[in-house]
Amino acid sequence: MDVDSKAEELASALGIDKQEVKSDLEALLEFDVPLDEAAQSVRRKHGGSSGGSSTPETLAVDEITTEHGTVNVTVRVLTQGTRTIRYQGDDQTIREGKLADESGTISYTAWQDFGFEAGDSLVVGNAGVREWDGHPELNLGQSTTVSMADKTVDVDGPVGGDSDLIDLAPGDRGRNLEVRIQEVDSRTIDGRDGETTILSGVLADETARLPFTDWNPHPDIDEGASFRIEDVYVREYRGSPSVNLSEFSTVSPLAEPVSVADSAPRLSIGEAVDNGGLFDVEIVGNVIEVRDGSGLIERCPDCGRVIQNGQCRTHGEVEGEDDLRIKAIVDDGTASVTAIIGTELTEGIYGGDIAAAKEAAREAMDKEVVADTIREKLVGGAYRVRGSLSVDEYGANLNVDEFEPASDDPAERATAVLAEVRQ
Repeated sequence: MDVDSKAEELASALGIDKQEVKSDLEALLEFDVPLDEAAQSVRRKHGGSSGGSSTPETLAVDEITTEHGTVNVTVRVLTQGTRTIRYQGDDQTIREGKLADESGTISYTAWQDFGFEAGDSLVVGNAGVREWDGHPELNLGQSTTVSMADKTVDVDGPVGGDSDLIDLAPGDRGRNLEVRIQEVDSRTIDGRDGETTILSGVLADETARLPFTDWNPHPDIDEGASFRIEDVYVREYRGSPSVNLSEFSTVSPLAEPVSVADSAPRLSIGEAVDNGGLFDVEIVGNVIEVRDGSGLIERCPDCGRVIQNGQCRTHGEVEGEDDLRIKAIVDDGTASVTAIIGTELTEGIYGGDIAAAKEAAREAMDKEVVADTIREKLVGGAYRVRGSLSVDEYGANLNVDEFEPASDDPAERATAVLAEVRQ
């Protein structure tokens, strides 16, 4: 049944305006609440019976599926985060994180403050079940009851939100980190309430580097400083985790600086691509092709996109600005990736700056001479490449930060690649 039909059915049963019901349903559906559960919530809101069984089933966490409407569970709170969302036009504070029992873990969203904290063992009654990112999630609302359990619930895994960066995944909430700020910048964006100032940059620990955004800028955050940051949530940014701070996040300076790894995790290209995206990764492979669009190019002065024949896809006819770049196909036998190399590194590979490239193109009366020179230098060689990997339906792209000849022994690398392929 579609939203319009369900709204008409509910409006008739509850004796209220159909448009009001439809608006309530659509607001819930925006948060991926299943239509049937949304209808139950609307019934409760307007004083109607929720329908279905009056006694929710009592289940273990691993027995809960998206087919269940409401359930009872006895669980332990692994993590709890707090943030504000815009719901039906109003700001609403929610609590969210993960719950667990001996059988497994499940995410939750609490639409009111039930007073529990990470580590508490709870008996939860009449919790709604919705699908979130393909998995069941518990919704704790007005009709949910929460009480302390008589015994501590045994769980397989750590309790509390402390985490290393390498272990974070999109969807994590209520996490606590000890990190060093490597880059930070203040900028103004168009937010839901107009222009707003945010902080963004890169933070790191011994395990990884990740991007971060502070939506409610904390004044202590400064480049090079080390902090314990509590209550962050994690989103996906270009295929990799991104740390987000809210007004509920706390930032405390650390007396000792956090140690930061100088190197990125080295993976085969196949492993990296299968991961779906990584903010900082190192690969080693052979350049098998330098693609068209490499060498001396022109960019739009407004948006920085590469232009063709003086035309920008966004801004139309523009006076292009000269630049250098390389788009190289790197392959290690497990997969391939397009390495996108920016101006500074390209100048080093080419052996000259933009002015030298323009002079060479003028002498040859052909811009392609620059790309041909780069091809002669790169194709067939083995290189260590470090950067940020994104993967989409068009393929895998690595925005390169470091690019240098590989120092690995070719025989050892070939053996490692063969072992990876045979697994």
